[in-house]
Amino acid sequence: MSPFRTISHDDARALMAADGAVILDVRTAGEHEELGHLPGSWWVPLDLVVSAPSVLPADGRPVLVYCEHGVRSVAASRLLSEAGVAEVLNLSGGLASWAGPREFGASPLRGPSAWLIDNADLLPRGGTVLDVACGRGRHALLLASAGFDVHAIDRDPEAVDFVRATAERLHLSLTCELVDLETDPPPALPGGCDVVLVFNYLHRPLVPALRAALKPGGRLFYETFTVQQAERGHPKNPAFLLNAGELPELMAPLRVIRVREGEFDGRFVASVVAG
Repeated sequence: MSPFRTISHDDARALMAADGAVILDVRTAGEHEELGHLPGSWWVPLDLVVSAPSVLPADGRPVLVYCEHGVRSVAASRLLSEAGVAEVLNLSGGLASWAGPREFGASPLRGPSAWLIDNADLLPRGGTVLDVACGRGRHALLLASAGFDVHAIDRDPEAVDFVRATAERLHLSLTCELVDLETDPPPALPGGCDVVLVFNYLHRPLVPALRAALKPGGRLFYETFTVQQAERGHPKNPAFLLNAGELPELMAPLRVIRVREGEFDGRFVASVVAG
């Protein structure tokens, strides 16, 4: 994998004018909102940037990374290159001396779910994590980088291969397994987990196995779409959509610690932490 390159502001402006890059702002939320950000930026703060390879589009565009003074962006660019991102460009000197256009205000967090980050105080200090329907590993990679022992499972072989390869490049403590989650009866899941994660996935017959995978005192983080999301186009199948108030009921007999339901960042979802 080629190392990242540092480019000038003139080169960055030309790249942006041609819509030729995915742009990552790795600063804090306050910097992104109050100091302004490059138009069209994805906001992924440095301490979460290990999730970025999982969500970057596979359209061949380079990734332009910037911070305020060009220091944090070097660290982020190095990590993305090591993770296997094909072409990473670091903005020289950061945004402090940028003379081009800026946008102001908040942007949605890209990479990990904001529900997981906003409730990270409920995570234990280390331990085992089971990431169910992990996809390309945005949460598995993040928690492995934070020192958790992560086991990620999914039915998509390409996704599992991606997570495994990325974890190996970054030397993370993460194992992956190809599992069909919708067998009848449902598959047996590893037990004794400190944390179980489920995001953007619903298969109601699997829920008892998810609860059983937790050790006493463990935490289940669950977030997925509600029926109102069908108005937005995807998903539409009622089997994949929660009814109003359903998710806390599915957690029983676990205790619901935190819960929300509604429209967040343009998506209709229900979210819980239970244990």
